[in-house]
Amino acid sequence: MNPALRSAPSRDPAWQGRLFWVLAIAVLLWPLGVATEFKPWVLLAPDNLKVTGQFLGTFWPLAHDAEFLAMVVRETWRTVAMATAGVTLALVVAIPLTLINTRVLSVSALSGRMARWPFWLRQAVRWLLIFLRSIPELVWALVFVRVVGLGPTAGVLAIALTYGGMLGKVYGEILESGETHATETLLRNGSSRLQAFFYGLLPTNAAELTSYTVYRWECAIRSSVVLGFVGAGGLGQQLDNSMKMFNGGEVASMLLVFIVLVALADRVSAWLRKALG
Repeated sequence: MNPALRSAPSRDPAWQGRLFWVLAIAVLLWPLGVATEFKPWVLLAPDNLKVTGQFLGTFWPLAHDAEFLAMVVRETWRTVAMATAGVTLALVVAIPLTLINTRVLSVSALSGRMARWPFWLRQAVRWLLIFLRSIPELVWALVFVRVVGLGPTAGVLAIALTYGGMLGKVYGEILESGETHATETLLRNGSSRLQAFFYGLLPTNAAELTSYTVYRWECAIRSSVVLGFVGAGGLGQQLDNSMKMFNGGEVASMLLVFIVLVALADRVSAWLRKALG
């Protein structure tokens, strides 16, 4: 017999290291579970299982009368429109802030150190982006519902502000992490910031920028449903009304429509990424 085969270890030689890291992670996660009172086993308690079964039992039969379906179609379209309008406004917020915030587009930074006023302007924009994205769209929606009243307008504005901060941050990271030689060359030869952006940065990063934008649009569709629970209109608001009325059939029908809507958004975004990739 081959001596090498005879001396082969019977267990993974790295098992001790893996066991150590598993135990270390468990020790680190334990205080988090205690702080959040995470007790998943309560779901299996007999009383809770009974309540869950009764709730799920109300989901059948599905609501399917003509008036209800017409309302679902109308609110689904409103949900998609809310997400699309919100992302469009987010682009209006994000693109100018990105151009100001991107260091590679700074003429004064070509010498190695950015001038004082451009530096502080860039810092101010960075903090503005942090402020916009640090407040969840749900909180913005609560604010705008009080300002403009119930309806999709509050949802559009909420998505625009939060996603404007997100897009501005990620756009800047994408532009600064890509190839910048062409952009710097254009700036050194007297091109304006916009010319350097359109002819230097944008061509090399267009696919990644578009991919992330489409992904955010897909996320906005999901967010728009959640925003409906605070009065921002759309499918979420109707879902909230049906849940408050304990109408399980309507809830189940709208959940199925929402699943189909998200699946279609996922397919559209995948097609756009493939087409633009």
